[in-house]
Amino acid sequence: MRSPTDGWTTCGLGHRHWGLVGAAGLLVHRPGTNGVEVLLQHRVAWSHHGDTWGTPGGALHRHESAADGALREAGEELGLRAADLVLGVESVDDHGGWSYTTVLATPTGPLEAADLELDAESTGVAWVTLAAPGVPLHPGFERSLRTLRPLLGA
Repeated sequence: MRSPTDGWTTCGLGHRHWGLVGAAGLLVHRPGTNGVEVLLQHRVAWSHHGDTWGTPGGALHRHESAADGALREAGEELGLRAADLVLGVESVDDHGGWSYTTVLATPTGPLEAADLELDAESTGVAWVTLAAPGVPLHPGFERSLRTLRPLLGA
């Protein structure tokens, strides 16, 4: 189901983005044996920057907070529920007239990728070690890591 805020827009930097009023995603993280692990979604090939791994997320609805939008998108794409998570800080990647907000979160208990329910926008989900992801990262997510790593303690 499409929202009136679904659509392409161009930011002040000249980049093309999905989400007429911005976008948000959820970066779920936990300590791992080899450093911080993050829960990443494998994006379906037909999507923007498809066949890469990044945060579940998408276009915000008008008057929706970044946290609410990130939770809604993570619920739609991975079946995550607000009760599964403790929300943390937000990091805004402002492109001049368009922004993507990454909302950090930690699981409230054990959270196994294999137990999540994927929608048609996802071909997989996995816990990935941030220090050595071993998968092709969504370019926007990869660029944001220099800002996100300190927030994750990585």
